[in-house]
Amino acid sequence: MIFNSIEFLLFGVLFFALWPFMRNNKETRWSFITMASFFFYGWWDWRFLFLIIGSGLIDYSAGLAIEKYRRNKRFWLVLSLLGNLGALSIFKYSLFFAQVGEDILAKIEVTVNLQDSIPEFALILPVGISFYTFQSLSYTIDIYRGRLKPTKNILHFFSYLAMFPQLVAGPIVRAKDFLFQLNRVRIPSTLERWNAIKMIVFGLFQKMVIADNLSFFIDSAFEGKAVYDGALFWWVVMIAFSFQIYADFSGYSLIARGLAKYMGYHFKMNFNHPYLSRSIREFWTRWHISLSTWFRDYVYIPLGGSKKGFWWGLLAMALTMLLSGLWHGAAYTFLIWAALHVLWLSIERITKWPKIMRYHSLIIPVIFIQTLLAWVYFRSADMEQGNGIITKLFSGESSDWAFFQFYLDSIFFLGLGILIELVIFVRKNDQQWIRFYWRYGFDVLFVSLAIVAIIFFRGEGKQFIYFQF
Repeated sequence: MIFNSIEFLLFGVLFFALWPFMRNNKETRWSFITMASFFFYGWWDWRFLFLIIGSGLIDYSAGLAIEKYRRNKRFWLVLSLLGNLGALSIFKYSLFFAQVGEDILAKIEVTVNLQDSIPEFALILPVGISFYTFQSLSYTIDIYRGRLKPTKNILHFFSYLAMFPQLVAGPIVRAKDFLFQLNRVRIPSTLERWNAIKMIVFGLFQKMVIADNLSFFIDSAFEGKAVYDGALFWWVVMIAFSFQIYADFSGYSLIARGLAKYMGYHFKMNFNHPYLSRSIREFWTRWHISLSTWFRDYVYIPLGGSKKGFWWGLLAMALTMLLSGLWHGAAYTFLIWAALHVLWLSIERITKWPKIMRYHSLIIPVIFIQTLLAWVYFRSADMEQGNGIITKLFSGESSDWAFFQFYLDSIFFLGLGILIELVIFVRKNDQQWIRFYWRYGFDVLFVSLAIVAIIFFRGEGKQFIYFQF
């Protein structure tokens, strides 16, 4: 069940119709959220429910055991890590590990087919497994660190873990931030409900109008169906993909935050206009913030961060980024994507060039180009395709300008996405414009225009990109 579907519309109407009657009692509230979330998740394939329930039971039990048996708390934490990361490895990485093994053995002229020996069930990637695994792990790790008390009510735990708005594509919510919210009843004010509606509408606009209208152009290029080629063509394709993945993922996060806010809960911001960043480091404080901070708090800082010296901090950053690459996907291309970000971040740390630059606004397009080059490998089917596209981007080969006319619809919506970011850039840097915006009710106007665009200018319905992670 995806947000931009009739099924979810019916599900959402029924859920929020019943919510006022279900939220007042703790047990009823937690049971309702859990059952509704299980139904939402099981809509794809009910068999996936066994995995999330199993993962949840491991961490729920481990959390209680860590609190009760303090002397053996490390054992229970390791059990939680093995259970969660083991399941993630089987379903997400078994094929990749087999491929890596085959490649290594091939170097010493040993031919073996490891991929064919993988059980068929392990080739199925459960929707959102990376998201709820990390969310569940943060619960036991925080209990182990003494930052969180475990909940003794299993429905309380599962209403946190399986909360449907963010279950399959984030944002990754921390137990220490959300369990206490689930403990109380908070009826949103009229203003909060309006803000929730805005988030949902703008999120659907980003997904259905911007991202979905770009998909035909991008897919035809990467699938080799386009008759066009050349440097200019591929620069436009990659700019389009940069905005597609941003609009798609940011749109999902906005919808999730809006749904939670309408229930009376708060999810932290997950995207903050990352393409307006003035450094790659700043980009990672604006892009997929819940994942970036998760890796910072549970990988980078435990590795020692920059406290052990400059070069150790550089190594810790590199390991963290490479693990982030693997989190996104089990393929060499995701490792190269992460490695490019390691390169950009390392150059920044060593030279501090963004701080030295005199004209800071000119840094923004430079940072965007750096992220764009990394996106090449993120989107490519394999290394060969990624290398080929990078070569074309810098080849200087002329392009047939007719592709602008052939893909006019997609390029129009790309221009619209860019224009929106430019307007936001101006608005953030002009307080007078902000006062003008609120005084004359542009908020209502833009929401109305977004709804019209969703109805009449939506693209072909596509699954959210990050569902594959």
